[in-house]
Amino acid sequence: MTCKTLDAISLEVFRNALESIVDESFVALMKSAYSSNIKERRDHSVAIFDASGRLVAQAKQSLPIHLGSLGGLIRVLLERMPVIAMQPGDIFIGNDPYVAGGTHLPDLNFAMPIFCGDSLVCFVCNIAHHSDFGGMIAGSMAGGMTEIYQEGLRVPPVRLYRGGQLVEEVLALLLLNTRVEEERHGDLLAQIAACRLGAKRLAELLAAYGIDTVMDGFDELIRRTEQRLRSAIAGIPDGVYTFEDVVDDDGAGTTGIPIRLTATVAGDTLHLDFSGSSPQVRGNVNCTASATQSAVGYAVKALLDPEVPNNQGAFDAVEWVAPPGSIVNARYPAAVAHRAQTAQRIIDVILGALSKALPERAVGAANGANTTAVFSGIRPDTGTQYVYLETLGGGFGARANKDGKDGVQVHITNTSNLPVEVIESEYPLYVESYSLVPDSGGAGTYRGGLGLRRVIRPVGHTCLFSGSGERFVHPPWGIFGGQAGKPGSFFLRRQDGSTARLPNKPAGIEISEGEAVILTTPGAGGYGSPARRAADRNVQDLISGKFSRGYLERAYGIELHAHVEEQA
Repeated sequence: MTCKTLDAISLEVFRNALESIVDESFVALMKSAYSSNIKERRDHSVAIFDASGRLVAQAKQSLPIHLGSLGGLIRVLLERMPVIAMQPGDIFIGNDPYVAGGTHLPDLNFAMPIFCGDSLVCFVCNIAHHSDFGGMIAGSMAGGMTEIYQEGLRVPPVRLYRGGQLVEEVLALLLLNTRVEEERHGDLLAQIAACRLGAKRLAELLAAYGIDTVMDGFDELIRRTEQRLRSAIAGIPDGVYTFEDVVDDDGAGTTGIPIRLTATVAGDTLHLDFSGSSPQVRGNVNCTASATQSAVGYAVKALLDPEVPNNQGAFDAVEWVAPPGSIVNARYPAAVAHRAQTAQRIIDVILGALSKALPERAVGAANGANTTAVFSGIRPDTGTQYVYLETLGGGFGARANKDGKDGVQVHITNTSNLPVEVIESEYPLYVESYSLVPDSGGAGTYRGGLGLRRVIRPVGHTCLFSGSGERFVHPPWGIFGGQAGKPGSFFLRRQDGSTARLPNKPAGIEISEGEAVILTTPGAGGYGSPARRAADRNVQDLISGKFSRGYLERAYGIELHAHVEEQA
């Protein structure tokens, strides 16, 4: 089967035209946003879905975890289409994991249907993580929440715009349920602007190509992506591959939560079975099916064909099952705010299972976390409330031919770090230090990447600290003889200089002026036997300050000469 209206070269031009639309809309949302979480950290995504709800194109800087959420909203809209009667100029919003296809409440999904005449052609969509969207604790992301009602405002699929006119009552309802109304208003307007820009560019595309060619091009791009991935799957030796890993805890008393996978390869078919994984838990690390779908699609694409376009074909090439009511397919009213922690572990078990079949593509475990920090309080100068939210990167795992990357977001998250200058200029907080964590990467023929450390304290006021940490108990594993990376931690440094370890999933801990929170993220696992590491790379690590002499001598069983330490 070939595209009826586009030859191979024209199809590639068409694909790039689609990607330019979502990339431009992504930048427009980023540059228009009010909050540092979007304009600086880029915690947002843009995509196009066709009239049947299939993903067609995704902005290059988008977050993989957002795809399942956006697709979930479109699926629900299409199921209700005869009732809701879409029309040009509509913009729909939603966030609820159980009735709007979302994955957690701070991610607010937007979808704008695009018509050609009376025919629905596609949807231009975006999603942005709002740094506060209600709930029992500022930031809507604290540990300890045990049901969806505690996590924030639940929004079913509703119109924010009807036929191009703002539904003011809906906007008022959203803004009434956030602690930082002005910031939310600015971010919502940015999402609206990104939808409208995408709609304008798609109208231009339809005018240039015509509806038949556009819809034919959608079909062919998806078909080719699935075909490419199935060809890659066919290159995996047939067999059954298993792996198991654990989530540290759920913040509500459950620890050592298992995620189990059986991967079966037969020809060009890959079947992933998560049976045996933990039942859903009380704490907020549960994943809905939408979040698990995102993790599966990302992991297979990243492992087998990273350059394949991001569209529905990447999902359709893989079969997966997860028991309803499990941590990887949670049922209402399970708490899901930190579903990214479990999504990272889903990716770990997929990569771990298939590493046995594809050792040249395998990686040591990355930091495997979405280490979240939320500082909130009242600004001492204005008396208004603020919420600073960030997720911090860590080490990326070592590979078969190179060391892991230091201090980066990994796998399903794709956000930037928030610069110290921005934190200190926008919030009454002071960042005492920001650095890599020496010796935190696992030893190996190639070493794992290093974690990050930040020390933050409030200025002129008492604030609350909440968050979520993973790989704080069970460190990121090494592979093929590589050693594990170091786990992360949260510590409170008191005014007298003493320190106390904080919970892995803290909820609203009071931090007074003169105290500080020490945030340390996990490193990553090494690849291959440490004994095979080239001596010159150990010297480079010592000189760079990333690893101490004692660590290198212990990990690699070598003796570094004194003149090397002098160079360092």
